Amino acid sequence: MSGSPYFIGFSVKIDMMPNRTQDPLFQLIKSLQKSEKRHFKLYIKRNSAKDDLKIIQLFDAMEKMVDFDEKTLLKKLSGIEKPQLANLKTHLYKQLLSSLRLLKSTESIDMQLHEQLDHARILYNKGLYHQSLKILDRAKDIAHQYHQDSFLIQIISLEKKIETLHITRSMQDRAEQLTAEANHVNEKRRVITQLSNLALQLYSWYVKNGHARNEADEKGIKTFFKAELPEGAGRLQGFYERLYLYQSYCWYAFIRQDFLMYYRYSQQWLNLFEEEPGMIEVETGHYIKGLHNLLNAHFDLRNYRKFGETLTKFESFAATELPNRHDIFRVHSFIYITSAKLNQHLMQGTFQEGLKMVPYIEQQIAENALYIDQHRILVFNYKIATLYFGSGDYNTCIDYLRRIINDHVDLRNDLQCYARLLHLIAHYELGNAELIETSLIKSVYRFMAKMDNLTVVEEEMFRFLRNSFQMPAKEVKTALKEFLQKIKLYEKSRFETRAFAYLDVISWVESKVYGKTMSTIIHDKYLASKRK
Repeated sequence: MSGSPYFIGFSVKIDMMPNRTQDPLFQLIKSLQKSEKRHFKLYIKRNSAKDDLKIIQLFDAMEKMVDFDEKTLLKKLSGIEKPQLANLKTHLYKQLLSSLRLLKSTESIDMQLHEQLDHARILYNKGLYHQSLKILDRAKDIAHQYHQDSFLIQIISLEKKIETLHITRSMQDRAEQLTAEANHVNEKRRVITQLSNLALQLYSWYVKNGHARNEADEKGIKTFFKAELPEGAGRLQGFYERLYLYQSYCWYAFIRQDFLMYYRYSQQWLNLFEEEPGMIEVETGHYIKGLHNLLNAHFDLRNYRKFGETLTKFESFAATELPNRHDIFRVHSFIYITSAKLNQHLMQGTFQEGLKMVPYIEQQIAENALYIDQHRILVFNYKIATLYFGSGDYNTCIDYLRRIINDHVDLRNDLQCYARLLHLIAHYELGNAELIETSLIKSVYRFMAKMDNLTVVEEEMFRFLRNSFQMPAKEVKTALKEFLQKIKLYEKSRFETRAFAYLDVISWVESKVYGKTMSTIIHDKYLASKRK
């Protein structure tokens, strides 16, 4: 049995992501762009003493390394002993951050406000109270313009300190004004904190579990959401209050597979940025995530035209300077746009076209390994496996599924289950009856039952697979037709649609019944929907 496809992937570890080094300094150096390296060299030569130039030697040695190894590094550093290395690395790390702060200070409202606050504190400590208050006044205008309430708290706090300790005669009723401002901002921050906590906790639940599996999950999420939602949430006006409110509703709807609600709040999320385009620069990450969620909503609702329009809009934005200023936004744009394109091929049935993207995806993941987490890798592996399954390449499909099954990561229990189910069906297509009957079907069933992940559709699927190998060949088609009729009854049932969302079971069975490829079945449905 050693030649069975079931064992593909055991002899060689298949992984889309190379092992990451754990050395923070090495990671930071490897993340630098050419312009950032050049700026650092100029910065350190201009601002450091001769003794400090040892860190240039350390920087050059680490920059040339492919993988971090301390023994190899020490051999390259003449005159530097091991006890000195730790202090030298700490010094280099701080100097790199200082250089980057100087280079990037104009690219972030946060950093500009931090700088203004630093200047105000310096002037205050020098006894120049009025100059300090003028800077704080300008900083306050910027903070108000871009809804930076956390900075407003710091600005008002310093203003109150100055007014408390010194007679500035800056204006009458100053105490009442600052008190009112402080109370207003603190109340806003309280609501923002409550809503951002709610959005984060819902997202965390989804990353661990996926969609609600049953009525118990649904009830638990509803109870939690209602308990944590602030009173009067529907009347909120501030940018961040509404942003986190819409995010919370998005995750709440997505977990419950209420895709219409998910679409509505994803659109409202993006509408916030349409109302205030200046906030796209301040919250680029949230804007990118909003585009991603809107694409997912169109995918789930099969809004083909709107999906295409939103994808075009996202690609146009990703080509501009703003999302390419910072690596994290550039990489997230790649992840979300690539994921959307894979989804587009999955819903149009153009599997072979989608597979042409795989070498590019793997290259980008290897080059940007520092920035891509295991959850993204898991999703990419599953989508690629599904493309291979739909194109009829079941062996390669199994290769990608083994990456998920062998990884043992505590993420997306739903994908862990469906990876095993798709793995089982791929072996069914390969005709590995002995493997399926002796061990595979039992282990997959146990795993899904343990995860409380079995729906009626999946129970029917297991029943068909168990019985099909015992049937004469001429009876299998009849059994497939009966199986198809049963699962079609659940096509609109919310808790059953998970099986259809992760794997288009209906199209797979239809391909067997009608003697067509799965790609043809799905593509015909796509063309028919366009004619409506």
